[in-house]
Amino acid sequence: MIKRVVFCCLVLFVFISCSKENSVPIESSQELFIKGADMSFLPLIEGEGTKYYNANNQIEDALITLKNAGCNTIRIRLWKNSPQNLSTINEVKLLAQRVRSAGMKVWLCVHYSDTWADPSAQTIPAEWASLSYSDFKVAFINYTSTVVNQIKPDIIQIGNEINNGFMWPRADLSSNETDFLALLSAASNTIRSQSPNTKILLHYAGIGNDASLFFNKVAAIDYDYIGLSYYPIWHGKNLEEVKSIINTLGQAYNKKVIIAETAYPFTLNFEDLTANVLGSNDQIIPLYSATPLGQKAYLLALKSKIKETQMGFGFCYWGTEWVAFRGTQSTNGSPWENQSLWDFNNKVLPAIAVFSE
Repeated sequence: MIKRVVFCCLVLFVFISCSKENSVPIESSQELFIKGADMSFLPLIEGEGTKYYNANNQIEDALITLKNAGCNTIRIRLWKNSPQNLSTINEVKLLAQRVRSAGMKVWLCVHYSDTWADPSAQTIPAEWASLSYSDFKVAFINYTSTVVNQIKPDIIQIGNEINNGFMWPRADLSSNETDFLALLSAASNTIRSQSPNTKILLHYAGIGNDASLFFNKVAAIDYDYIGLSYYPIWHGKNLEEVKSIINTLGQAYNKKVIIAETAYPFTLNFEDLTANVLGSNDQIIPLYSATPLGQKAYLLALKSKIKETQMGFGFCYWGTEWVAFRGTQSTNGSPWENQSLWDFNNKVLPAIAVFSE
């Protein structure tokens, strides 16, 4: 009887331990090549009634479609206090829970802004704009701590495409490098202390020589992954250059390198009346046509180049879910509809094969 009680206690202990492990980031020993998709708009699009269809033309949760295809990581954008009430911490927490329930990792992209952050715009959250530097730094660290503890990401980005710093003018890299590096370090230290299993990614948009200069400036920061945006429309049309920069950065800084954002069109046509970002042949790589099979071929070729390197560690598709969700007459719909991974009938495209092995 005593042995049976002891056995039952051991089983209960293991069950509780496993349950706890499921609530924290995956251990580094379980790291896998990242096959990611940014799905930040999913709550908004679903909330307006849009349905996604799998390859069998059946309605299916888009996250499940991605998981079944082999996707292992979902990237989610976080804004501080969005005027549109989008990408809020509460919305992100719910989406992160769905991602984990589907069996995928959570990659959190913290913009440290109330709106879009990229190399041309890094607007400081309005709540922090008038604070003294000391109060600002405390608010920044506290927010980072809150985000890490509430969302428990497997991967976290400190800022989005921070080529020129972030939270301008407080940490503008060109005019205030000291504070930029101090804040990066403070965020990194906070993440390490609060969630030591969470991997830290620093994100640069582009693959040119300036990427090397940027990562040289941040060499003293404690982080795990180099993240690069690569879009042929903005960053060149030579995949060999992508391979080269991954090798260069990975070897120089002994970091794993991820293509943190990429996308490619399956058509040059449009579905709604919102002006698309991409719409002409001179914006794409001639070898890969703007067709469903061309989109697939581009992604498979990019993945192949990443895997040919020693330090290349994955990719993430951006705008994955951003279909024309407000109807064909909308001028406030999707400027990315022809680059999503679902077609104009909201049916998943052949390019989803990039997530398979």
